[in-house]
Amino acid sequence: MKTHFGFYLNLLAILLFIPGILLPMFALNMDVSANISGPALTSELVNKELSLLTTIQELWQHDRLLVAGLIFIFSICIPLIKTCLVAWSYFKRNTQIERRIISFVGAIGKWSMADVFVVAIFLAVLSTNHAETANQQTLSIMGFKLNIMISSETISSVGHGFYFFIAYCLLSLLGTQLSQSGLKKQANQSD
Repeated sequence: MKTHFGFYLNLLAILLFIPGILLPMFALNMDVSANISGPALTSELVNKELSLLTTIQELWQHDRLLVAGLIFIFSICIPLIKTCLVAWSYFKRNTQIERRIISFVGAIGKWSMADVFVVAIFLAVLSTNHAETANQQTLSIMGFKLNIMISSETISSVGHGFYFFIAYCLLSLLGTQLSQSGLKKQANQSD
């Protein structure tokens, strides 16, 4: 029973994985303002919504190949490999292959905690929410004093992809644990 439930949780997890990597994980907006003795000029420097895939793409385009590759491997490849292996093992019912595959998936599950690390990086980025800087200077030109204040504000927010990806991570881990537990129970009963 546990192996069935674990398999179905892994299927549900991969269904959550797809929007988790395609939908924006977070949005980032940065504005800069300049006040010159009253009137203000405001300009938007950054306005981005980034999904996991667009983040990998941007890192790749900016020659951050190692980081892009690691995120791709741990957050895209390993989850897909795990799901394929869990499905294959489920249909190889009650065999030594099923036990070995689920054991292997459990082992790489520890490595795939790197996808949780990726989410933690996104949270660190989000911690810049409402970070504001301001610098005020007084400039004298031919006896006239101009007060110049330059400020910037960074606002970030969590996107829907973040929640889908977190749900994928948790369901995948739970599903694999249930499958392993069910297989151990079956092995103990057959002994």
